[in-house]
Amino acid sequence: MAISLSVVLMLGIILVVLIRGGSIKTGPAIVAILFGFFLASTDMAPSVNRFLNSIADTINEITF
Repeated sequence: MAISLSVVLMLGIILVVLIRGGSIKTGPAIVAILFGFFLASTDMAPSVNRFLNSIADTINEITF
């Protein structure tokens, strides 16, 4: 749950910065889509959430 809230907050901040900067291209569009899925809680949101959690778990397992 903490990861989901952190991801929504991070994506929201990134989206605001990108909109204010006037540079909405492919990368920022993906950020906006992910932000929308988390906020709207559509049927696809759990799949996106699982995908992002698996990425976070993979990053946590990497040892330096």
